[in-house]
Amino acid sequence: MAQLSRRVFVKTTMGALAGSVFFPLIAIAAPGKPETTNVELGFIALTDSAPLIIAKEKGFFSKQGMTGVELKKQTSWAVTRDNLELGGERGGIDGAHILSPMPYLLATGKITKSNKPLPMFILARLNTQGQAISGSKEFLDEKLKVKAPNLKSTVDKKNSSGDKFKAAVTFPGGTHDLWTRYWMAANGVDPNKQADLVVIPPPQMVANMQSGTMDVFCVGEPWNERLVNKKLGYTITQTGEIWKEHPEKAFSMRADWVKKNPNSALRLLMAVQQAQKWADNPANTKEMAEILAEDKYVKASVEDLLPRLQGTVDYGDGRVVKNSPYKMLFWANNASFPYKSHDAWFVTENMRWDYLPKSTNIKNLVNQVNRSDLWRAAAKANGYGNGPAGDSRGIEVFFDGVKFDPANPAGYLKSLKIKSMK
Repeated sequence: MAQLSRRVFVKTTMGALAGSVFFPLIAIAAPGKPETTNVELGFIALTDSAPLIIAKEKGFFSKQGMTGVELKKQTSWAVTRDNLELGGERGGIDGAHILSPMPYLLATGKITKSNKPLPMFILARLNTQGQAISGSKEFLDEKLKVKAPNLKSTVDKKNSSGDKFKAAVTFPGGTHDLWTRYWMAANGVDPNKQADLVVIPPPQMVANMQSGTMDVFCVGEPWNERLVNKKLGYTITQTGEIWKEHPEKAFSMRADWVKKNPNSALRLLMAVQQAQKWADNPANTKEMAEILAEDKYVKASVEDLLPRLQGTVDYGDGRVVKNSPYKMLFWANNASFPYKSHDAWFVTENMRWDYLPKSTNIKNLVNQVNRSDLWRAAAKANGYGNGPAGDSRGIEVFFDGVKFDPANPAGYLKSLKIKSMK
């Protein structure tokens, strides 16, 4: 049966690699023997790295025979990029907890040091929601929120002082960059012309806010919570308020590693899915926060990690919400499934802001990188069913009423007033 399982998995893999034609999946009783039990995976000190950390700490990787998984803490997304380009055989990494658009920027060669494409696969979404845009306490009186009609006047006032409005993001073209740009543009501010967008690694956001080098930042938890706890600023909006249940981080691997080690890749993915189900169980939330708090992982206090994981959000401006519908999800509501329609939005937004050329074939690029077929194979092997009926979640609606139809990205782009496509 193990040999049969391996043939089915390889057949599925090869079918997807051939293009957009996918072989139908067959129920898998058990994965085949792993080609290797060792792999180096990167992560950043963020709450949404939890699925990889939990898979390691709670033994899900080991139970799948992947006893040599090494988690390597990365200091920034730029370091993650560089180490993926190096690969495990050259002292880097072969997979990572990563910003969902980055595998596309790597696959097109837009962010590689060599300027050459680095084929990547997205195997799963690690989480939905759970990020935020935060503001300095300097702007508490402005009471900025997701709908901020006063954002333009706030930015204009700052700019007129001779000190340009600064917004910190974690990586150009990454999710936090896109949430910031979308929020600003929807509220009438051109992020390219009226603000300076600066790149700061996630763990350094709060320190930079404290030093006064930025006005707002967008980052994952626990850094927004820490800002509030230190009384240095407030949460303007949870990113789920911008786009409910939006995709965030991904579990991505070098395509060459997956092709060389298909059974190992399947087992890694199975373990990650198991960890995501564990992480979404409220009975495990406190233990998860305690694990993440360790210095070798997020290096933050449980007080910084736990509340927002539980859905309790103190915005720091008088608003306190319990059971927030915008809390981070790891498995619930298909949070783990890598919808191709979501990746189509990421590619489209990267075209909008000129990170990818306007000639990009969105569908072809998404089909090359997004391996939802492998996610389904792992889910079946785990006994979790086959996932959503299709690869699209349908039309998405943003806080400003704008709609993204994944079947018509050109129409979406045309409807946007502020963009920087050349």
